[in-house]
Amino acid sequence: MSLDDVNMSLEERGEKTLANLKREFSRVRTGRANPSILDGVRVDYYNVPTPLNQLASINVADARMLVVAPFDKGAMGLIEKAIASADLGLNPSNDGHFIRIPIPALTEERRKDLVKQVKKMAEEARIAVRNSRRNANDEIKKMLKDKEITEDEQHKGLDDTQKATDDLIKKIDDMAGEKEKDIMDV
Repeated sequence: MSLDDVNMSLEERGEKTLANLKREFSRVRTGRANPSILDGVRVDYYNVPTPLNQLASINVADARMLVVAPFDKGAMGLIEKAIASADLGLNPSNDGHFIRIPIPALTEERRKDLVKQVKKMAEEARIAVRNSRRNANDEIKKMLKDKEITEDEQHKGLDDTQKATDDLIKKIDDMAGEKEKDIMDV
């Protein structure tokens, strides 16, 4: 293993962390209709927790309305119940063919709660990046101990690791700031 491999591994883990954070942020409701807020909903379909998007198509009817069209009309009640119990603050209504989900305007208190959730998600991502940095630093120190690299190479490797970590944390902070602004500006 070389220093380049260590830094490449750190960057790969960092990019996965950023992708995961982006996916988590997409599930946070901002007051506008977005099908991804239902991504975490699981429906107990034939005693198997099944992702909602495998049982129905989810469409945006307008800025404040989602429409869920089940592939199996027999699952409509189960889907409606799963959405209502998903703790998303949504009240689905079933008209026999579709499940309509009005997206209520966010209250100031709810906005503040969502911002807290976003900050918590961002901190978890920062922790993951710092853990990756620690693992990379440990690997670099092990390489020095095993005499695979010189002390100068170790210092350069540690500096590169810190720079990569700083860049990733800045990206996380930027993403969190953008999401907070999105929540508060609705």
